[in-house]
Amino acid sequence: MIQPNFTVSPAALKFMRRMVRFSDTPTGGFRLKVAPGGCSGYSAEFSVEATPRDGDAEQSVEGLRMFLPAESRLLLDGVTIDHVDTPLQSGFTFANTKGGACGCSSSGDAVTPPAEASVTLSSIKRL
Repeated sequence: MIQPNFTVSPAALKFMRRMVRFSDTPTGGFRLKVAPGGCSGYSAEFSVEATPRDGDAEQSVEGLRMFLPAESRLLLDGVTIDHVDTPLQSGFTFANTKGGACGCSSSGDAVTPPAEASVTLSSIKRL
Protein backbone atom coordinates (compact mmCIF):
# COMPACT_ATOMS: atom_id res chain seq x y z
CA MET A 1 0.00 0.00 0.00
CA ILE A 2 1.37 3.39 -0.98
CA GLN A 3 2.04 5.71 1.95
CA PRO A 4 2.49 9.26 0.71
CA ASN A 5 5.29 11.49 1.87
CA PHE A 6 3.49 14.70 2.78
CA THR A 7 3.82 17.45 5.36
CA VAL A 8 1.09 18.80 7.61
CA SER A 9 1.70 22.31 8.93
CA PRO A 10 1.16 23.06 12.62
CA ALA A 11 -1.95 25.12 11.75
CA ALA A 12 -3.48 22.26 9.73
CA LEU A 13 -2.62 19.73 12.44
CA LYS A 14 -4.27 21.95 15.07
CA PHE A 15 -7.44 22.25 12.95
CA MET A 16 -7.58 18.48 12.30
CA ARG A 17 -7.05 17.63 15.97
CA ARG A 18 -9.82 20.02 17.03
CA MET A 19 -12.21 18.50 14.49
CA VAL A 20 -11.55 15.03 15.91
CA ARG A 21 -11.57 16.09 19.58
CA PHE A 22 -14.92 17.89 19.34
CA SER A 23 -16.64 15.28 17.13
CA ASP A 24 -18.96 12.45 18.11
CA THR A 25 -15.97 10.07 17.76
CA PRO A 26 -13.02 11.72 19.58
CA THR A 27 -11.03 8.48 19.39
CA GLY A 28 -11.52 8.29 15.62
CA GLY A 29 -9.53 9.77 12.81
CA PHE A 30 -9.54 12.60 10.31
CA ARG A 31 -10.52 11.39 6.81
CA LEU A 32 -9.18 13.57 4.02
CA LYS A 33 -10.32 12.96 0.46
CA VAL A 34 -8.38 14.95 -2.13
CA ALA A 35 -9.18 15.12 -5.84
CA PRO A 36 -7.82 17.10 -8.76
CA GLY A 37 -9.77 20.31 -8.95
CA GLY A 38 -9.41 23.26 -11.25
CA CYS A 39 -6.41 24.21 -13.27
CA SER A 40 -3.92 24.62 -10.48
CA GLY A 41 -4.69 22.34 -7.61
CA TYR A 42 -6.87 20.19 -5.47
CA SER A 43 -10.34 20.06 -4.03
CA ALA A 44 -10.84 18.39 -0.68
CA GLU A 45 -13.55 16.92 1.50
CA PHE A 46 -13.02 15.85 5.07
CA SER A 47 -14.88 14.16 7.88
CA VAL A 48 -14.20 12.56 11.23
CA GLU A 49 -14.69 8.80 11.16
CA ALA A 50 -14.57 6.14 13.88
CA THR A 51 -12.58 3.78 11.63
CA PRO A 52 -11.13 3.86 8.13
CA ARG A 53 -13.50 3.11 5.25
CA ASP A 54 -12.86 0.24 2.82
CA GLY A 55 -9.86 1.20 0.68
CA ASP A 56 -8.58 3.83 3.12
CA ALA A 57 -5.09 3.66 4.55
CA GLU A 58 -4.45 4.87 8.06
CA GLN A 59 -1.43 7.10 8.53
CA SER A 60 -0.33 8.65 11.80
CA VAL A 61 0.80 12.28 11.76
CA GLU A 62 2.21 13.29 15.14
CA GLY A 63 -0.32 11.04 16.86
CA LEU A 64 -3.30 12.11 14.73
CA ARG A 65 -4.97 9.25 12.89
CA MET A 66 -5.53 10.20 9.24
CA PHE A 67 -7.63 8.07 6.89
CA LEU A 68 -6.68 8.52 3.24
CA PRO A 69 -8.45 7.00 0.20
CA ALA A 70 -6.21 5.56 -2.55
CA GLU A 71 -6.43 8.52 -4.96
CA SER A 72 -5.71 10.94 -2.14
CA ARG A 73 -2.57 9.03 -1.20
CA LEU A 74 -1.28 9.43 -4.75
CA LEU A 75 -2.11 13.13 -4.95
CA LEU A 76 -0.66 14.04 -1.56
CA ASP A 77 2.81 12.69 -2.26
CA GLY A 78 5.19 15.65 -1.97
CA VAL A 79 2.46 18.05 -0.81
CA THR A 80 2.37 20.39 2.17
CA ILE A 81 -1.09 20.67 3.74
CA ASP A 82 -1.74 23.95 5.52
CA HIS A 83 -4.79 25.58 7.07
CA VAL A 84 -5.42 29.31 6.90
CA ASP A 85 -7.97 31.29 8.86
CA THR A 86 -8.06 34.96 7.96
CA PRO A 87 -10.88 37.45 7.46
CA LEU A 88 -10.64 36.80 3.70
CA GLN A 89 -10.01 33.05 3.59
CA SER A 90 -10.54 30.01 5.76
CA GLY A 91 -9.67 26.45 4.81
CA PHE A 92 -6.97 24.06 3.68
CA THR A 93 -4.28 24.99 1.21
CA PHE A 94 -2.10 22.49 -0.64
CA ALA A 95 1.36 23.35 -1.91
CA ASN A 96 2.84 20.79 -4.29
CA THR A 97 6.60 21.18 -4.55
CA LYS A 98 6.71 18.66 -7.41
CA GLY A 99 4.12 20.32 -9.64
CA GLY A 100 3.88 23.52 -11.59
CA ALA A 101 1.51 26.39 -11.12
CA CYS A 102 -0.90 24.97 -13.68
CA GLY A 103 -1.42 21.47 -15.01
CA CYS A 104 -3.22 22.61 -18.17
CA SER A 105 -0.18 22.94 -20.42
CA SER A 106 3.54 22.39 -20.53
CA SER A 107 5.99 25.23 -20.51
CA GLY A 108 9.03 23.24 -21.53
CA ASP A 109 12.13 23.95 -19.49
CA ALA A 110 10.65 26.98 -17.74
CA VAL A 111 10.93 27.00 -13.98
CA THR A 112 7.48 27.19 -12.45
CA PRO A 113 6.46 28.06 -8.91
CA PRO A 114 4.92 25.36 -6.70
CA ALA A 115 1.26 24.62 -7.31
CA GLU A 116 -1.17 25.81 -4.67
CA ALA A 117 -4.87 25.41 -4.13
CA SER A 118 -7.24 26.29 -1.35
CA VAL A 119 -10.50 24.95 -0.03
CA THR A 120 -12.95 27.33 1.62
CA LEU A 121 -15.36 26.36 4.35
CA SER A 122 -18.31 27.11 2.09
CA SER A 123 -17.16 24.46 -0.40
CA ILE A 124 -16.88 21.66 2.20
CA LYS A 125 -19.60 19.03 2.19
CA ARG A 126 -20.27 16.46 4.84
CA LEU A 127 -19.47 12.92 3.64
